[in-house]
Order: sequence, then structure tokens, then C-alpha cells
Amino acid sequence: MAAPRGDTCGLLERSVRARVPPLLTDLYQFTMAYAYWRAGRHQEPAVFELFFRDNPFGGGFSLFAGLHDCLLFLRGFRFAEDDVEFLRSVLPPTTDPGFFQFLRELDCSGVTLRSVPEGTVVFARVPLMEVEGPLAVVQLLETSLLCLTNYASLVCSNAARFRLAAGSGRQLLEMGLRRAQGPDGGLTASRYSHIGGFDLTSNVQAGFLFGIPVAGTMAHSYVTSFTSLEQVCPQTLVAANSDLAPVDVISLTKGYLRRVCELLGAEPGKIREGELAAFLSYAIAYPCNFLPVIDSYSVSCSGLLNFCAVALSLCQLGYKPLGVRLDSGDLCRQSLEVRRVFRLCSKHFSIADFDSLIIVGTNNISEKSIAELNSKENEISVVGVGTHLVTCTEQPSLGCVYKLVEVGGRPKMKISEDPEKSTIPGRKALYRLIDAEGHPFLDLLSLEAEPPPEAGRQLKYFPLGCGDSPASVTPAQVSCLRQEVFLKGQVTQPLCSAAKTRAKVQSSLQTLHPRHKRLQEPDSYTVALSERLHSLVLELQKSCSNDSSFLLAN
Repeated sequence: MAAPRGDTCGLLERSVRARVPPLLTDLYQFTMAYAYWRAGRHQEPAVFELFFRDNPFGGGFSLFAGLHDCLLFLRGFRFAEDDVEFLRSVLPPTTDPGFFQFLRELDCSGVTLRSVPEGTVVFARVPLMEVEGPLAVVQLLETSLLCLTNYASLVCSNAARFRLAAGSGRQLLEMGLRRAQGPDGGLTASRYSHIGGFDLTSNVQAGFLFGIPVAGTMAHSYVTSFTSLEQVCPQTLVAANSDLAPVDVISLTKGYLRRVCELLGAEPGKIREGELAAFLSYAIAYPCNFLPVIDSYSVSCSGLLNFCAVALSLCQLGYKPLGVRLDSGDLCRQSLEVRRVFRLCSKHFSIADFDSLIIVGTNNISEKSIAELNSKENEISVVGVGTHLVTCTEQPSLGCVYKLVEVGGRPKMKISEDPEKSTIPGRKALYRLIDAEGHPFLDLLSLEAEPPPEAGRQLKYFPLGCGDSPASVTPAQVSCLRQEVFLKGQVTQPLCSAAKTRAKVQSSLQTLHPRHKRLQEPDSYTVALSERLHSLVLELQKSCSNDSSFLLAN
């Protein structure tokens, strides 16, 4: 397992500053900020909320991720002189020079961020972040915060679905770097796939930065690069824990290959010498980590036989081979045949560990593929996933949005002909109601000034998307979901490592009721408004309708 370096926190902060400078935003953030500044409104206190409108992948939940980097971004938010000069070149020449001086002095010392903890199970329409501060500043933060949370939450949720599909008995290996949307996309995918439930990554840089266990063996190119045993160098191997002379491992392996062919009734003439040479060369280099890909040619006629011969030689010399990788064909059928041969060899050669060798499956695996694996008998112990994990092929974006809910102490609401796009006004508190079995069943949005709901006490609520019909419930427990994480330019909560956030994900998912975790046709989770918040929504909708005639009234 790779361990993060001692200066990882500094590396990550420098990485965030390099990847997410203040200019990583949309131009209209600056045009609006200038208009606010020109009107003298740039210091007005404002509140924005970040949320998404629909649970991803047709599922019943999402996972919130990306907060760690958001906090580092806020802490380091400052415009360099080069940034300001570039903005001067792209904004209209009539822009007041005082605005550029305003940008030079800008930071997030006046910003407060309240957030759901990273790694929490969350649901559509729940405000995950509340960003409070001077109007121009919190407006400038919009695109960057969305960029840092949208993909992180999406790929983390995708990874959690793969974990739920695979169950707890199989290890999951993330191997999507080469298929990801660029270097940053690949690194982000590795990080948040691990947080979402994957055990291993092939991404070495992710292991270096985040302490994720790294794994990898060989490609088919390594196997096909060999043609004969003459290319194996060295041709000897010293037995484990021994001071004896090196053993001629080629002769030893040839002997085992003959015996394996006799045991299985295999034809020696179909065995590929180059493949055997590749396996031997790799085993000599990595006698304690021997796990080759065995389908470069024929699994049953060559790859499996060559592996067994080399692995048995390693066992005789005191080493323990790891297993094999299958990367094509019917993985279930092939894994059963491989395990059958392992068991025969284990019994015939009296090597108990041979029975439990790992079988890795890596053939364009999707969530559907894992469901099919589960429906058939198979012996695959590790599944490697790439494209379908990191590119989130079933849904390319989570669709997080960042909406204004209060300015100058007055609630604000976007009212749309599409009810899904209307926003919920005002600063809010967010509570999770939990039943007697410990399962969350309702997230309640209330005005910040309202008293919190109490365990054991009935409350009335208005479910979102269900019209104006109220319902009542008595929770067994109540949890406040959001906490203050950034204040006066400083991070106020400890920054969690990938391992700690991963543990948070696991505990959060464990509390979720199975009906909400179903990958297909899950039950909808209830998100609701308190009575007072519901009344505020109706009031603003009515006042908006009345305000539409202001031109005639004046």
C-alpha cells in the first residue's frame, strides 16, 4: 500500500492553487462583479446555495465530494498581477481602473461556508453548501466551486454504485487513467473512486498524493514482446529465505510444465514459448508479486498452463504467487476453468495456497457487467474497472447549480415556468430525520431562524414535488446536516484524508435503507420544507406575480 508523503497537505494545496486559480471561471462572473462594484453593491451581504436537481444514474442517492479542495481553493483565493492584467485586456476599455484595484485586494476573508460533510449520502434539491459573503466575491466563486464538486460527487457516486453492485466480497481496482478526460480528470477519478468504495488504483500519482493502495501487473505487450526462452535473463532465482546457490528456474519450470500437461491431458505443442518466457522473466523480477495476464493467446491451451508451471516453480522455491488476470472472452466461464485447474494442481502437488490464488477480471467492465457476474457462477475475486467508471458513461454530469437565496437579509427566489428550476428562498437550516431503526427517511429544509425539529415530537412538513399537501411525522432522531467549515479566511474543521472520507462514505451508506440503495427502481427519498419555509415560498410567488405590474402602477 502506498502511503501519502508527510508534506501531502502542502502538495495538495499547491496543486489546487495551480489547477484552480481565480481565473478558472466564466467571464460573466467578472462582468457581473464589475456591475455590482459600479453600482456600489459589491459589499452587500449575500447567500448562495449549491445543490443538484436529480439523483444521478437513475438511483436514489448521491455522495457529496469535493469539499476538501473547495476549502483549499477558498483559503488560497487571490488574484495575481498577471491575472488582473489579463482581465484588463478582456474587459471593455471603459472599465473603471478602480475595479482592477478592487480585484488586487480581494480574498475570501469575508466568506463563510457551511457545508454537508464530505462523504455524506445526499439527495436531490438538498442545499449541500451555503456560501455567505460580499455579493461580488461570492458571485465570483460560483463556477470554481461547481467545477470542484460536480465531477467529484458524480464519480464518487458512480464508484459507490459499482461497490454496491459488486458486494463486499470482491475487491475493486480502478484503472481508468488512460480513458479519463485529461490528466486532472484521471487524478480526480482515482481519488474519488477510492473514496466511493474502490480498494485499489493503477494511478501511481494518486497513490503518491492520496495514499491509495496501488496495483498493477503487466500488459499484453509485455507477453507478446517475448519469443523464446533464450530471452529470459537472468535464468536463475535464489530460493526465498535461503543462502543456497541460485536455482536454474527455466529447467525447474520445464519440468513442472510437463507434469501439468500430463495432469490436465493438455497438448504441449500448443503452448507458446514466448508467453512462457514472458512469465518467467516477470516472475524472476517479481517472485512475490507474480500475477500475469494469461489471455494473450489461448487461456486453456497456453496461458493457464504456463502460469501454473511458473507458479509451481515459485512455490517450490518458497515464494507465493498471487494469481492471474483475464481480460477477454467469457470471464465467468474462464474463471471457473481457471479455478478448477488451480484446485487440481493444489491437490496433485500438495500446495494448499494454490487453491486460493486471485483471479482478476478486466474486460470493459460496467455496472451491468458486474450485475451479470453476480447472476452467474464465477470465481473472479478482483474486478478492474476503467472507462465506465471514470467517464460516468451512464450520466456525464451531476448538474450541480449555485443559486442566490438572500441579499441584504432579504430572501430571493428564482421563479420559473419549469417548477424544477424554481429555487427555494432564504437562509436555511438542514436536518436529517431518522427512524427508530437508525435509517434516515427525510431531509427537512427550514428557515434558519426556526427552532429545530425534536426527536419524539410530531412535525408537519411539505414534501417537495407533491404540491401543497402537508404531511406529519415523528422522528426517532434528528441530525443537523451542515456545519461551518470556513470563516474569516480560515478552514475551521480538520481537512480529512481520502481514507477518512472513504470511511465516512461507508458508514453513511450503511445507515441508508436498502430500498433507497437499490440500483434499479429505488424508492424516492423525501426532501421537504417546514411550514414556515413553505409559507415563505408561497408569499414570494404571490409577490412576484403582483410585482409584474409595477410599470403600470408607476
